[in-house]
Amino acid sequence: MTDTTGIGAEIAASHRALPERILEVQNLGVEFWVEGEFYPAAIDMNYVVRRGEVLAIVGESGSGKSTSSMALLGLLPENARVTGSIKLLERELRGVDDSTLRALRGNEIAVIFQEPMTALNPVYTIGFQIVEALRSHNGSLAPSEAKARAVELLSLVEMPNPEQSFDKYPHQLSGGQRQRAMIAQSISCDPLLLIADEPTTALDVTVQAEILDLLRNLHKRLDSAIILITHDMGVVADLADRILVMKSGEVVESGTVDEIFHAPQHPYTQQLLAAVPHLGLGVLEEADASVVELIAEDPAVPVIAQIRERASEAAEDVDAKPPVLSFEDVAIDYPKRGRIPAFRAAEHIDLEIHAGEILGLVGESGSGKTTLGRAAIGLLPIAEGKLTAVGTDISKATQKDLRAIRRRTGIVFQDPASSLNPRMPIGQSIGEPLLLAGEAKGKELDRRVETLLDQVELPRSYRNRFPHELSGGQRQRVGIARALALAPELLVADEPTSALDVSVQARFLELLQEIQGRLQFACLFISHDLAVVDILAHRIAVMHLGKLVETGTRDQILRGASDPYTQRLIAAVPVPDPEEQRIRREARALLLEAESSAG
Repeated sequence: MTDTTGIGAEIAASHRALPERILEVQNLGVEFWVEGEFYPAAIDMNYVVRRGEVLAIVGESGSGKSTSSMALLGLLPENARVTGSIKLLERELRGVDDSTLRALRGNEIAVIFQEPMTALNPVYTIGFQIVEALRSHNGSLAPSEAKARAVELLSLVEMPNPEQSFDKYPHQLSGGQRQRAMIAQSISCDPLLLIADEPTTALDVTVQAEILDLLRNLHKRLDSAIILITHDMGVVADLADRILVMKSGEVVESGTVDEIFHAPQHPYTQQLLAAVPHLGLGVLEEADASVVELIAEDPAVPVIAQIRERASEAAEDVDAKPPVLSFEDVAIDYPKRGRIPAFRAAEHIDLEIHAGEILGLVGESGSGKTTLGRAAIGLLPIAEGKLTAVGTDISKATQKDLRAIRRRTGIVFQDPASSLNPRMPIGQSIGEPLLLAGEAKGKELDRRVETLLDQVELPRSYRNRFPHELSGGQRQRVGIARALALAPELLVADEPTSALDVSVQARFLELLQEIQGRLQFACLFISHDLAVVDILAHRIAVMHLGKLVETGTRDQILRGASDPYTQRLIAAVPVPDPEEQRIRREARALLLEAESSAG
């Protein structure tokens, strides 16, 4: 990528003059005071981040990855207690005053937060927020220069129509577009250390590949350092130099990326890698024999092969069943809102999903995937064509009809933080559909809520916690439990595994398949993770710019794609193997170069 900052060479030279060790963390501990007692979230952590290095911190949600990293900049709630030493360029950060920390944030250390919807201010346009970050750290920058720089940053992170997107509010962007706006804001001041907390969680694979290229270029061009917090082992294989593996607040293993991927020593690391889905395999056919044996002995770690095998068996029967969801030449328009004109989000959609079938819907953010999911349960009006859901023509349905349809359908939203009521305990959020539908109340309602918490592997005691007290992955599990509460005939799952770590993701896929096998509901599974779709889906539909470009069985699409866009999509998927990922990255670069030359 080209240098768009205008000061890249000067910054790189100044960074190279700095000490090799950018960040030194010694005996870092984080505890939270809850109900009269301190609970540890991170225990005795020790690591170093060097200039030009990417350190990946991996582990399950709730393991302390994000908490320990937010402690570096004092971004923890008041009930947190931090101990140990945190040194940035040999300068101690723990215990410094708030004004010093404010000067550091964004300028020397920047953060890409996990959930852009809650990190971005909903009452300001994204352009205003990027300009604000630029001018806060460079008061001499004129407003016109700051705007030009902000548009340049939006172009850098592949935001569609950056000039138009500059004036949009966060709620007017898709999940992936919001994440790109957050990344643009975070890299605006060319920070020395970038803390990337799940930076590609909401991104489709092609944009994810571009963002990984961007982050790689940033730290090499400026000789800066990155702390990468993620549960996506493909991203780790693509970007990281060293890895820290965390479990229950402790670092259980650390080493280079090759050491961790090829010779993991700790049983937990072996289980974590064994649960990673691998595009093109669907199962761990190349896993080490000892790891396979370990999985077989531990029932808590599901064998992904079984999920895929059951999906293949179920695929033989679904076509004989009547369609639960049917699109017939459907077009969907978004009405004019403020300065944003009306536009057509999807058109000429022909698609069917049968009872007992999982259809994987893939494509870039903004391609119209979520639009189809929302239209399927009556949340968006149909402009043209005919849409039938659970036996009712939604194109002509009244509000009364739609209320009846929604009792027979469920949806898992992409962003769990914004879809849960922040003032409602999660037990009440999960039980609300059952209560409103008259399905259960009192002790029976309590029992059903506890059963749903068990199914998504959350402790029953969490029913009294509020959303902000849970990690991103735990909030996503709450959304899944709520969607399954009424045993729907049609489930729309909009990126349901995007915030889940790989071991919980594998268990959720197994859970979803088990419940679907019992209830035989149809599932529209919207995802940017093609490896997950490869494991779970019976058929796959690919969307691009509001149109279906290709539909077929899992093998037809992922192992014999005919459309050039689908081929680019598959080429961009990171795989959890450093050597293979390097080869795929080089092959993808050649593919893009060939397309550019042909165009």
